[in-house]
Amino acid sequence: MMAFVRLLQVGIDSAPDVVAVRQRARQIAGMLNFGVQDQVRIATSVSEVARCAYGRLTGGRATFAVNLQAKLPQLRVVITAEGAPRALPIAETEPGLPQLELALLTAQRLMDECSIVSATPATLNVVMNKTLPTPQAQAPLDLAEVGARLASMPVQSTYSEIEQQNRELAQALAELRERQDDLLELTRELEDTNRGVVALYAEIEEKAERLRKADEMKSRFLSNTSHELRTPLSSIRALTQLLLDRMDGPLTAEQERQVAFIASAAGDLSELVNDLLDLAKIEAGKVEISMAPVDVGQLFSALKGMLRPLTRDAKTELIFAEPAPLALVSDEGKLTQILRNFISNALKFTEQGQVLVELQGVADGRVTFAVTDSGIGISPENQQLIFEEFSQVAHPLQRRAKGTGLGLPLCRKLATLLGGEVDVRSAEGEGSTFYLRLPATAP
Repeated sequence: MMAFVRLLQVGIDSAPDVVAVRQRARQIAGMLNFGVQDQVRIATSVSEVARCAYGRLTGGRATFAVNLQAKLPQLRVVITAEGAPRALPIAETEPGLPQLELALLTAQRLMDECSIVSATPATLNVVMNKTLPTPQAQAPLDLAEVGARLASMPVQSTYSEIEQQNRELAQALAELRERQDDLLELTRELEDTNRGVVALYAEIEEKAERLRKADEMKSRFLSNTSHELRTPLSSIRALTQLLLDRMDGPLTAEQERQVAFIASAAGDLSELVNDLLDLAKIEAGKVEISMAPVDVGQLFSALKGMLRPLTRDAKTELIFAEPAPLALVSDEGKLTQILRNFISNALKFTEQGQVLVELQGVADGRVTFAVTDSGIGISPENQQLIFEEFSQVAHPLQRRAKGTGLGLPLCRKLATLLGGEVDVRSAEGEGSTFYLRLPATAP
């Protein structure tokens, strides 16, 4: 198959020839099934470059062909001129922008490709391409028929061409007005939408302000309620301890059992009140952080003494691994609170086995504490649920080991305040490991 099939060649030796080139470009585009708008684009591009060729040199010509070598067949138009320079002045449409450059800029916008092969005082060669509207390659017989029809088709007069251009201009203006009307309608719709969006934002801001105030009231209520509950709870716990210590005389076995129930319930309620108060303080931004060097060995010793009563009657062994010497700067009170919560949970949900507390070391400037148990474990779908407030995993052991569902959420918030994070790795029935990662130095 031939790479290029030439359809027509038109000389450009006079001003009417420029008009003829424009007509031929439109006719060829129509025969190759280009749409009306593409016909106008092709004719305008070809006529602008042809006018430049006529204004610069004699011996100009326009060659129309179909390029079958391209991935998709293309209409190929080549404008050349290789004669003597013309005495006609080269028009300047803008300072520093010659007529040829303007014509090329127009062709590049309207055609798929437009390039200058050569442009010297004695030569001009410009190539333009436009992909055919149908992807199928035209058969040579069809292209030959196009060439034959072009040869038999007369060129219209300049007056007819002006009429044709006026019709094209009128059609373009009508389309432009229609698009302008569509744009105005779209602008009105956008304005209505913007007004709706502004109103929606105002409503969202109003609701956000109401939520903020409600959150402040909730935090204030929790704080005030916790403070009010602490005093009577402390009294109840003190009185029950006095009774259990036989300060007012001996107790019967049943009385001792009932007082022990009261002491246990008061202890659980006191723990809940303390957690609520801590959460309220964090949400209100009233928690003070005191950064100081922490001796991890002493911290582990204090935790071991503090939590020894929890293992007195249990079948679970609490083990503290000897920590390596480490320079850690953090809030020791908050750190103790987080680890105590991890360890008490591990003991609570490990019926037998061991709970290991260890300092795993420093990596990337962060210290990692780990509390590992051999307890009931946590399924993957529940490993994020346990860090939500008042959320607990359903398990028979959960009903015996009562909790508030606030300990782990409080640990996560405290860790965030310290510049760290908490995480868990667990498998159901295989135990759990809770991690606390903190910066080694004060954030």
